[in-house]
Amino acid sequence: MSESTSREIAVVLSGGGINGVLLELGFLMCLRKSPLWARVGWIYGTSAGALSGAMAALDRLDDLEALLLDIQPEDVFRPRRVWQFPGGLHDYTLPATLAERLGSPQTLGEELAAAPVELVAFATDVSGHLEGDVAGHYELVYPSHSTPPETMTQALLASAAISALVLPVSVDGVIATDGSWVRNFPLEHAYRNRAVRAIVAFRYLTSYKPTDVAVLSRMRERLERFRAVPPVRALLAELRLAEERVARGEPAHYAELIVRLMRVAIARNTALEEELALERERSAGELERLRDEVVTRAVSAAPPWRRRRLQEQIARIFASARFPSRHGRHVPTLVVRGSSGPDGLDPTFRGDIPWPEERKRGLIERGYRLADEALAAAPATFDLG
Repeated sequence: MSESTSREIAVVLSGGGINGVLLELGFLMCLRKSPLWARVGWIYGTSAGALSGAMAALDRLDDLEALLLDIQPEDVFRPRRVWQFPGGLHDYTLPATLAERLGSPQTLGEELAAAPVELVAFATDVSGHLEGDVAGHYELVYPSHSTPPETMTQALLASAAISALVLPVSVDGVIATDGSWVRNFPLEHAYRNRAVRAIVAFRYLTSYKPTDVAVLSRMRERLERFRAVPPVRALLAELRLAEERVARGEPAHYAELIVRLMRVAIARNTALEEELALERERSAGELERLRDEVVTRAVSAAPPWRRRRLQEQIARIFASARFPSRHGRHVPTLVVRGSSGPDGLDPTFRGDIPWPEERKRGLIERGYRLADEALAAAPATFDLG
């Protein structure tokens, strides 16, 4: 890339677990082959998007592909034996996996600090208890060019620490967890950056399978031989109730209820993020149209000697207006949306269900195809001159 090339494009990547990071890899691979790649200056990512965004900022997508094609559930979240059911607590093995296969955390952080593309990662602050009418946003923002390297890599791991599976991690004295709770799709931050002139984004569309009742049935069958023990007998009764709840479409247990609520919250804040961005764009367009119409009508009705000064006065009035949702400029935005489809991998990270390489490749290819189709359908969107 020549030194004169302007980096005015932002890439935004949502969370999405293993399915999301594979789709995003395909999306980024397609983007890397387009003329837009050399003009990317910022990558905003949460959870899976923070991980894929980090490797994209370093232009190490090939290393990310090798990692993902080899990785298995136990390399990310290893179930604890006593919690081996969907929604159970896991050990967070991703930090060790990344250090072993991608390099030390310190080195990774230093490379991100020196990269021409800035990564901005997001996590959720769960350090304190809520009291009264608290106005905090609980959002942790980590820009790679101004965050200490050792903190930056911890922030990436916190952003990807799925709350339904693992406990939070400490990031520079702050207790942080999955960024998807507060900013799963950080489109707003890209809009706030006044240097950004266009946005290309990938939004993962969640798709979850219902609880596999066979897991509960197998557990109940194993325990039947010990039914004479009172505590086991009580557990068997609970398992039967759980199976009945699943049959009615209800959460099998409390852990699954929490997982469902988490998914609802994340899906809702993701949809709202995009809706607000679209409303902002429409508001900017309407304000520009209104300003042009007012200027045209007022100037045409004024005496010729007054028109220039009147036009300047009206322009100052509009420029001084302060609307809460106004950013005053049009930012071309292309959002590619994709779900895992038939190639989706198990999102509960159960250690006994492997991730076949062919399905991983299918998800990468799906992400690539979705990006290729979207870019081909909107070639003028990013013609910035």
